[in-house]
Amino acid sequence: MSQPITILLSVTGFIVAMIVLNGLLTWQRQQKLKRQLLADWGTFAEKRPKGERYLKAAYLDHEAQVNHDCQVDDLTWQDLDMLDVFEQLNVTQSSVGAEGVYAQLRAYDLGKPAVDEALIAFFQDHPDSRLKVQMAFAGLGIEPANNSQLYLRTTTKKALPNAWRFKVMGGFPFIGVLLTLLWPAIGVTLMVVSLMVNVFYYILKREGLDAEITSMGYLVRTIITAERLAKISQPTQVALRQAVKPMRGITRFAFVFRTKTGSMGDILTEYLSIMFMLSFIAYNTVLDRLSSHHAEALALWQWLGDLELAIAIANFRATEATTTQPVFAKGGMTATDLAHPLLKHPVANSVDWQKNALITGANASGKSTYVKSIAINAILAQTINTVTATSFTMEPGEVITAMAVRDDLSEGDSYFVAEIKAIRRLLNAVAKKKRVYGFIDEILKGTNTVERIAASASVINWLKQYPSLVVVATHDNELTDIMGDQCVNWHFQEKVTKEDGVVFDYLLYQGPATSHNAIALLATMDYPTSLIHDARQLAADFERSKAWPKFVKGGIQA
Repeated sequence: MSQPITILLSVTGFIVAMIVLNGLLTWQRQQKLKRQLLADWGTFAEKRPKGERYLKAAYLDHEAQVNHDCQVDDLTWQDLDMLDVFEQLNVTQSSVGAEGVYAQLRAYDLGKPAVDEALIAFFQDHPDSRLKVQMAFAGLGIEPANNSQLYLRTTTKKALPNAWRFKVMGGFPFIGVLLTLLWPAIGVTLMVVSLMVNVFYYILKREGLDAEITSMGYLVRTIITAERLAKISQPTQVALRQAVKPMRGITRFAFVFRTKTGSMGDILTEYLSIMFMLSFIAYNTVLDRLSSHHAEALALWQWLGDLELAIAIANFRATEATTTQPVFAKGGMTATDLAHPLLKHPVANSVDWQKNALITGANASGKSTYVKSIAINAILAQTINTVTATSFTMEPGEVITAMAVRDDLSEGDSYFVAEIKAIRRLLNAVAKKKRVYGFIDEILKGTNTVERIAASASVINWLKQYPSLVVVATHDNELTDIMGDQCVNWHFQEKVTKEDGVVFDYLLYQGPATSHNAIALLATMDYPTSLIHDARQLAADFERSKAWPKFVKGGIQA
């Protein structure tokens, strides 16, 4: 046996061995993944590296085409820590699913949560089918910067010119292999030279097409995943089969666009793709097919996203201590045992919100948490048809907050300017005479006491003429007197003891707050006795006369 043939057989044997080894390692990874998915069911998703900018970009592109009734704007999203809510919900295994869950939480149609309850119930009751679906999506994997939806909607790239060139260049190494059997020296020379030329050309051209090939690669893998899912018995199986039909010719190039896991199989595939120009040949063919089926590909993407969304909601309901489906009806908002979904041990409270509300109470008593729990659940009700309560009824409406306001250095805004801008956007939405649920925390705290109370009262009074509901958390008890019965009053209480300091029960009480704890808390922290005495006398004199006394030599002059 000649030396070239021996070399050829050795290389072939090595490749076969690598394929077998890669298959074994892949099987082991799949078994490990199955065990992990089974163990993780009924638990909150582990936090992943922050990649919100890609999720948001995909959402904005999708929303530009769909145009829902309401969108959760950036300030409300940040105020309510909705990214943390998303991460808690996001047990998805692919970027298709993650983008779907993110978009679901950021936009909705009034009173029409876009979820498939039959599909959610199926995954709750059929763990074997659910696991098969999760495994299929895990094979697709996560590619945060895939930009696939944007690519489908906006790409104007034409097929690479002179496609025959890539086929010829990719064919030369094959010719070299054949010639090696007859004229070894010529065959080996042709094979080596052609491979060197192909590698150089690949590196030169690939850089300019890298983003497109990444997007196309993820799309191709998405279609392959859809074909696998269409073989699994679940409620959308028939519809999925129909959706994937126009795409089937594309999957011939699956091996070129396989998920990169760093395995030996990936490395081997990458080398083969470079040597035989497979990426460029596949690019032209797939682009031609996609150009005729953009709408079908986008519809398929939505079908797949809905599958992972249903699994995510089913897991959320299985994990949270208490959940129920909301009821949508005219009126205000009522709820029993409403809890904040991000707290491990929340204190549940009821809601009976029929007119604008004022919440008073000490710092850390539970005001902000209660307000956030209402706002978050109002969003969850209208997006994933799920709330963390035992009962929940609301009239559909847009949710807007002005809570965690910060200085905006990029805009040159002080805290107060940023605050009044945040409240102004709420007023603008209310003025459209649609139902808005507004949430303001520590209203206008960035200015002096007199103007803060005057402006706050005027804001609340202006709101009463519109069919919206706004809750305002404040330390200004004067507002409860000024607004009278125009607002319902709620408050949170606390106890201050020398042994325990301030103790909160985090329960909602009716009426305005009647206790103050700031000075008492100073006393528990061993502030000077004379200082505490003066503070209490000043406060008592003001409460009695509504005018501040003065410090004079020898004490306080009332």
